[in-house]
Amino acid sequence: MNTKNPNNQNVIKEFSRFSKDYNSYNQIQAQVAKQLIDKLPRDHYTAIADIGCGTGALYDRLINSEISFERLMALDASEQMLLLHPRSKKVITQYFDFNKSSSFASIKDKFDLVLSSSALQWSKDLDWTISQLAHIGDNFYGAIFTSNTFKTIHETASVSSPICTADDIKEAFDRSYKDTQYEIYRYKLYFDSKKELFNYIKKSGVSGGEQKLNYKQTKTLMREYPLDCLEFEVLFVEASN
Repeated sequence: MNTKNPNNQNVIKEFSRFSKDYNSYNQIQAQVAKQLIDKLPRDHYTAIADIGCGTGALYDRLINSEISFERLMALDASEQMLLLHPRSKKVITQYFDFNKSSSFASIKDKFDLVLSSSALQWSKDLDWTISQLAHIGDNFYGAIFTSNTFKTIHETASVSSPICTADDIKEAFDRSYKDTQYEIYRYKLYFDSKKELFNYIKKSGVSGGEQKLNYKQTKTLMREYPLDCLEFEVLFVEASN
């Protein structure tokens, strides 16, 4: 499978740089996290892994939804994000890069639920990452941004998306899990000005630090971009073995 993936280190830097401001700019990610947790079929789990946990959006939603657990391992490649993740006796935070075999080797236990929201689109090798996720838990619930996110921006700037299509993501999961179900959600986030719109892209972390345009290209894009909103497309995945 030919996948389009960014340099993961740039992604980590982009999220880390704005980690203190991140919760002010993650409206879409928060909505995605809510909808993902609302899909869970049980109200109690023994051990949960949160892949790319960020500042704890899934943890907060689990608590608000009264879904209990005995242990949650919060895993992220940004130390700054991990510092902001809620702490409790049931939560273990750990540095984890889903592009590295050493990170998966550090996971000794198997989880009855593996979660990931708004993170796996930045995998360097999605096939490999998903195959490794299947080894640490038989049940996966996740939400992954697709290449149709920022679709009109890419078209206006004549650049391709750095992340995978929905079909590529589905094919990768189908290769590693026996049972898979998918659902696509589309979102629009409206802004009062083009300046606010492009500032959101910069500070939300959704851009992942990729496809940087020069000053002239950016000015042209701001002038010619035809919408007063940003488009997002998210593939929700339920997979089991």
